[in-house]
Amino acid sequence: MTINAQTKSKLHWACRRGMLELDLLLLPFLENAYDGLSEDERFVFVQMLEIEDPTLYQWFIARLQPEDLPMRALVDKIIAYARRSAV
Repeated sequence: MTINAQTKSKLHWACRRGMLELDLLLLPFLENAYDGLSEDERFVFVQMLEIEDPTLYQWFIARLQPEDLPMRALVDKIIAYARRSAV
């Protein structure tokens, strides 16, 4: 299932963060993998974008993990996507 251009545009701007490291993770994931997420995962992705940058950064470098299991699963999915894309 695809999303409309207006929604994707809003998500694109929400993925633009204050940290380049987060931009490099979130923007490619949005462009290439977001459409393949379930409705529940999309909801969690939008929730994740409300988290402050330092916390997100800690999650993505695996120093901390989200306590919320669906959020943890999505963070793991984004990390795995980034690793596959880097190879």
